[in-house]
Amino acid sequence: MGKVVINPAELAQSAHKYRKELLQVPMHSMRKTTQYMTVRRGIRFKETVGELSGDIELGPYSETRVDDDDIKANGRTLETFFGSVVKNFSPNSVVKSIYDSAITKGEQLTNVEIARRVLAFLSAKLGHNLAAHIFDAVRNDNGTKSKDLFNGFDTIMTAEIGAATPTVSTDLGNLFEFDAAINANNAIDQLTAMCESASDLLVDNDDREVNLYCSRAIYRAYLKDYQASNGALPYNNEFYKPVIEGFENVHFVPLYNMAKSPYVYLTPRSNMLVGVNQEDEEEDIAVEKHAAFVLQFIATMFFGVQFESLSPENLMVGKLHV
Repeated sequence: MGKVVINPAELAQSAHKYRKELLQVPMHSMRKTTQYMTVRRGIRFKETVGELSGDIELGPYSETRVDDDDIKANGRTLETFFGSVVKNFSPNSVVKSIYDSAITKGEQLTNVEIARRVLAFLSAKLGHNLAAHIFDAVRNDNGTKSKDLFNGFDTIMTAEIGAATPTVSTDLGNLFEFDAAINANNAIDQLTAMCESASDLLVDNDDREVNLYCSRAIYRAYLKDYQASNGALPYNNEFYKPVIEGFENVHFVPLYNMAKSPYVYLTPRSNMLVGVNQEDEEEDIAVEKHAAFVLQFIATMFFGVQFESLSPENLMVGKLHV
């Protein structure tokens, strides 16, 4: 069978026809991370999120007592930044790699299908690179990479801890500072101590699951420590421990993109917000002719992250020991 060859017109037509589908591809390629978070769609630039705080109590009957304490709305801003990319590429080089992996499709491998695969391949790369920096990205107006587009979770947290009036601190009950580097000899003690210092409303709430977001290295250290401490238990034959011992609603979420993170986060998935748009005409994926053998892949998207709440009832941040 002769090889399928596509031309610029087929790529451009496919980009236009499947625009909405292609805009979803970057998000699909981020699922290894965002499946443990809450994705908010339809956000252009900024949206106020947050929680209500306050209290109210019944007391002995009184005709004169009035509770005048305020109910406060603690607003936070989920900001999505508008990003763009224009990439020159040779369709021949991309098609070759994709064609070789799909050759078993035989006669069903049409020009249209190859065009869609090329566009999906390039769109997926956008998502992979956003996910890689979802924690450590730092907004830089003059930058050119995914890590420059938005402020990641770690960047936001560092600003909250270091603010003139900190919103995350040991005094407020939403920060735990580890006294030693976590390793295979102390991981159980260190992570258990963090959970024990967290609010009971966070870790002892049977109505919701709480995630412990950490690096894969920290999770592996916990497994090794647990096996060494409980090696004789039949339970340990599979060398797998999805929760913190003693805190059965606290589930490990080890993430590759936290490998260099200075923090671990104890919080429900509803508190880790990922903002995208996916709806308006400003977001687009297109292909245009650039030169004789070179095309331009053009994409625009909104993206950003935020913690919905910093209250101890919803978040405990563990600051790793350096």
